[in-house]
Amino acid sequence: MTEKDITGRLEGLLFVAGDEGMEKAHLLNALQLSEEELEQHADKLNQQYESGGRGIALQEVAGGYQLTTRPEHADMYKKLVSSPVNTTLSQAALECLAVIAYRQPVARMEIEDIRGVKTDRPLRTLQNRGLIQETGRKEGAGRAILYGTTRYFLEQFGLQTLNDLPPLEKEEEGSEDFDLFFDRFQQAVEEEG
Repeated sequence: MTEKDITGRLEGLLFVAGDEGMEKAHLLNALQLSEEELEQHADKLNQQYESGGRGIALQEVAGGYQLTTRPEHADMYKKLVSSPVNTTLSQAALECLAVIAYRQPVARMEIEDIRGVKTDRPLRTLQNRGLIQETGRKEGAGRAILYGTTRYFLEQFGLQTLNDLPPLEKEEEGSEDFDLFFDRFQQAVEEEG
């Protein structure tokens, strides 16, 4: 099989995988390549997209690869797509998402303690959008549900892992200020969108 064939097959697999992309392990198995060879072909495919003035890009996210549209065309695509799923999140949902992203796994009561208000509706919204999921149960009385972010969250924010989240700043030694915490997270959301 020639390099061109392998690159074409990689592109085809990613196209068929759609929005979710494919994990490296699945691509390695399907293409019978080493990780180094896969990265070389992914780089080659991405160079073809970049040099050809194409509307598609190859993005490495959440331990795999995904075909995406080019960010510079985003305004045009937003005009074409008007779906309730693509509406912006409320302030309350963004605050909950920030707490979950940085503190996971975290129970609803812990989120409410940080925010100072109830979080039932924002949690349902985040679950319905596929940004968070139940990750288990807390030990102890009541066995509260624990929440964490999903792979879709990583994809939507262009993150490889949770380690890529912007670092939290501390206002005073030993105490985190939630306003700084949320402002930093909201800034990252606005830069993405």
